[in-house]
Amino acid sequence: MTLTHPPAPGAVWRRGNLSVLLHRRSVLVGLALFGLVVAVGLVTLSVGNFAISIPDTVRTLLGNGSVDTDYVIFERRLPRLLTALAAGAAFGASGALFQSLTRNPLGSPDIIGFTAGASTGALSAFLLIGTTLQYVATGAIIGGLVSAAVVYGLAYRRGTNSYRLVLIGVAVQLLLLSTNTFLLMRADVLDAQSASWWLVGSLNGRNYSYAAIAGTAVVLLLPAALLLHRRCLMLELGDASARALGVPVERSRLAVVAVGVGLAAAATASVGPIAFVALAAPQLARRLTTATGPGVLPAALMGALLLSVSDLIAQHGLGEDQAPVGVVSSCLGGGYLIWMLSRARQGG
Repeated sequence: MTLTHPPAPGAVWRRGNLSVLLHRRSVLVGLALFGLVVAVGLVTLSVGNFAISIPDTVRTLLGNGSVDTDYVIFERRLPRLLTALAAGAAFGASGALFQSLTRNPLGSPDIIGFTAGASTGALSAFLLIGTTLQYVATGAIIGGLVSAAVVYGLAYRRGTNSYRLVLIGVAVQLLLLSTNTFLLMRADVLDAQSASWWLVGSLNGRNYSYAAIAGTAVVLLLPAALLLHRRCLMLELGDASARALGVPVERSRLAVVAVGVGLAAAATASVGPIAFVALAAPQLARRLTTATGPGVLPAALMGALLLSVSDLIAQHGLGEDQAPVGVVSSCLGGGYLIWMLSRARQGG
């Protein structure tokens, strides 16, 4: 399955020597997604054991709240929401880059081993070195980069083939998941229990430090991902066509991998290896925008929306007990994957 869509109308925005092609439908979809993210965020900050009305929530965010609403929102609910939004945006943007790079809708970082590598690195640091956020985050980033280097190196044969990259990534992912299971079996019972909860993907107990990890990655790497948009468009045409258009294929592919892995690793360090957000967000955004290319920004907004909605359901939609957000996202994403594959089969 390749990612091919007909071009859609756009407009050129110019400012001095700078010109940017704006896809009208993508802009409208992006604004709609942003509005939905804000709406879901306000609902998330309002509901709970200590209910706060939407107007009071807005007043609190603007600095005019009471002592009680300030504590509930700024100390309890806002850090979790910001972590969900930043991690969801990072997963969505990373998935968009890798699906464009592999020209395959299944080519997301949680399918081809990069998220599993970040999980292995974080889990190794968690069980063998220390449970502090700095160790876990560093381990996740190192693990993601090492797994990307291994997959890329094994797939390289005088260049990298998209399908070979996906197949080797799936194989490496299985090896890493087995490694994670082995580490859990050898760990102390209490440590293994805490690590297992993290491996499912959870936003429980998240503070501003967790939000800062994913947020920093989004601030630093999302602009780089946007700058790589044109090269991704050229790479989707195939290596031969991209070279004919003057694109340095391997350097461009390596840059896309580095940015995508950085986003996925930072998100994994913040919330764990939450499944299907990186897979579903770019596909849903692309269906809405009908635009060509990776569509990084709409995918990031869709990822933030999916993860925040999943967390809202995990907190308040399953009775009194909270479920890990990874369970909810897996249910939603698994249903979407079944639907997508059934549609692909019907279409031949």
